Amino acid sequence: MLAGGTGSRLFPLTKITNKHLLPIYDKPMIYYPIQTLVDAGIRDILIVTGGRNAGDFLRLLANGKEFGLSHLDYTYQEGEGGIAEALALAEHFADGQKICVILGDNIIEGSIRDAVDEFRKQEAGARILLKEVPDAERFGVAEIKNNRIVNIEEKPKKPKSNFAVTGIYMYDETVFDKVKRLEPSGRGELEITDVNNAYIREGNMTFSHLDGWWTDAGTFDSLLRACNLVATTQVDPARSSD
Repeated sequence: MLAGGTGSRLFPLTKITNKHLLPIYDKPMIYYPIQTLVDAGIRDILIVTGGRNAGDFLRLLANGKEFGLSHLDYTYQEGEGGIAEALALAEHFADGQKICVILGDNIIEGSIRDAVDEFRKQEAGARILLKEVPDAERFGVAEIKNNRIVNIEEKPKKPKSNFAVTGIYMYDETVFDKVKRLEPSGRGELEITDVNNAYIREGNMTFSHLDGWWTDAGTFDSLLRACNLVATTQVDPARSSD
């Protein structure tokens, strides 16, 4: 789970805490992606964090007992090197096994268990989760032909589909070699889209569609949206909408 960064789009809230510790309705933000992994049958979890408030994760989550875990692993990302750089810190943790990556501000209504089970049966490669959205230009967008992803374009002005790449990725052990071959983008970061396109070029990228609603919580608008979606679902599940 990737929960680093400065959360600059949420200043001044993030001047005193990590973005992923902000409340979403009645729980800290990071509780939701942890529960997503646990509900998918994943029990070995590494949290990649950073910044001045990294110690607060340990105080909040301890060994993960609240989620039925026997322990949680933690590691620290220095600076702002991008999602792929944060992922690289999990190489020792993965220990040559497949890995599921979730961004710490991604909150979903449904489950990823079916997608995880499909990936476990997949011999090699990667699997990502897509969600059809009305504002695809805000996200990485998958171009799909003959039921295969042929390219992912980051925040395109003219999206080639309405299928956004959510912040949930599954990779085989070759992902770390791919990250090592990346060149920093114009933002000076190692981009996860470049990792995904490397799998696409190999012909080793599969995908699943995410059921229910999905949102990130990295801006004030999306933070409010996440709170409202969670509140509506918990108070009256019949009123929740896709």
